[in-house]
Amino acid sequence: TTQRNALALGQSVSSYFMPHCVSSFSSCSLLSIVLIFHRVTDGPPATALGFNPPVPGLMKQRPRPSDEPIMTPWLLTRYCLTGLYVGIATVGVFVGHYLEQGISLSQLSSWGKCGQFWSPSNPDISCSDLFTGHGRMLPQTLSLTTLVCMEMLKALAAVSVDNSMFTVGPQQNPLLLLGVVVPTMLHLLVVYSSKLGLPGLGESFGMVPLSTQNWISILKWSAPILIVEEILKAIGRKVNEKAKIKSITP
Repeated sequence: TTQRNALALGQSVSSYFMPHCVSSFSSCSLLSIVLIFHRVTDGPPATALGFNPPVPGLMKQRPRPSDEPIMTPWLLTRYCLTGLYVGIATVGVFVGHYLEQGISLSQLSSWGKCGQFWSPSNPDISCSDLFTGHGRMLPQTLSLTTLVCMEMLKALAAVSVDNSMFTVGPQQNPLLLLGVVVPTMLHLLVVYSSKLGLPGLGESFGMVPLSTQNWISILKWSAPILIVEEILKAIGRKVNEKAKIKSITP
């Protein structure tokens, strides 16, 4: 239950801040983004985490103090840190796409003034190419796909709160694997709907098909969440160990 609540908290925080941060750079379909995120990527993995196997050595551990809260200060700090990285990555891949187009941060922050106070450095690219139609939907798709990938990776790493995923892996919870595969496939269905003869589906969510290079960028931003999780788990084991020693010492 703690794992499920904590994961849901992290997802809710990141899903709230991501669209608002991205919207400061471009007018995204916020309602569609929040809808697909909550309906498709939040429920199945979070529910499947409730079927995690018992933690190794659980029966050898001392009982939790009756006054200890479910969300400890360290656990709250941990999920705030992972949520911070999720926010940085989702905005980062969005901004990175425009930086590769030769658009500076100052220009991107004033994208609505493109053509009035500044123009793209590449004469072959117009303001409408960058911030309307496909030019707007591509970075939006990059951001949402990066967010979905990170949340799926976070779910796979959450089989145990403190044990490394190399010790207690996601394969020990088949329902979790199913809860990750189904939302991922649904997301890919929307992203590549135009190639499947359903162009209106992707357009309704403001998403377009991604290239191989796009996926490389997504993986560069999303994969490090596993490293962040492993580092925080290692710190958590040390914190818990010190807490146990303190509770035993008279």
